[in-house]
Amino acid sequence: MAERPARRAPRARRARVLRVERLTPHMIRVVLGGGDLADFAAGDCTDHYVKLLFPAGGGAYPEPFDPRRIREERPRDEWPVTRTYTVRRWDPRAGELTVDFVHHGDKGLAGPWAAAARPGDEIYLSGPGGGYAPDPAADWHLLAGDESALPAIAAALENLPPDARAHAFVEVAGPEEEQKLEAPAGAALTWLHRGAERVGGPLVRALAGFDFPPGDVHAFVHGEAGAVRELRRLLRRERGIPLERLSISGYWRLGLNEDGWQSAKRDWNRATEQETEPAD
Repeated sequence: MAERPARRAPRARRARVLRVERLTPHMIRVVLGGGDLADFAAGDCTDHYVKLLFPAGGGAYPEPFDPRRIREERPRDEWPVTRTYTVRRWDPRAGELTVDFVHHGDKGLAGPWAAAARPGDEIYLSGPGGGYAPDPAADWHLLAGDESALPAIAAALENLPPDARAHAFVEVAGPEEEQKLEAPAGAALTWLHRGAERVGGPLVRALAGFDFPPGDVHAFVHGEAGAVRELRRLLRRERGIPLERLSISGYWRLGLNEDGWQSAKRDWNRATEQETEPAD
């Protein structure tokens, strides 16, 4: 059996921190720029994401930084550590890439980096990827998620047609984590505060009790994997939303960092599909 060719590492771009803003107690906005972003190819997707590349162990790599060469010449535990983040906004004229980070103290990798970031700091990233944009032909739009999905939900609301109808449900820790979002007049935004409750609980209850409007819905539902599994069952089995009208996946999973979640995600998705698809 022929060996599968090694997957090529995507191109790494060097980005420079331009501005840092604390949006809420646990949300930090970092605006990136630099000449390496000149041909950043973001399109119409509102869920575009980039992969931030952090040196393993907090060290540094020789310049020019070449992920492909690092993967070829160094053991796996010295490869860059990746963290995936949604592009909140890309301004091609200004060459500015905005990324919002959830920050919970010293826990994690990207959050602490964002909290410590200052203008002039540099980071490498690859991307963008993405696959969802609100369909202007839909009768109405459903947007739902926790803090991890908030940047994509905000971007989607901003990109809806002026006459669009939408219902957005965003779960956050408390009222202090709410943000002012731009949306058309026909969009209803509901903030859900979980307090000490498990992530996803308020979101699942809200959608279970929601009176779905009639007509063709285009839905975007993302967040913690356990909650997403329950919501997929609700939307597919109980509400009968066709798969082609539903963008849904777990952005993260309680108890796992991104490395662990990415390792388990394929099997998790397969099991979730089997459990939540309508019976023939």
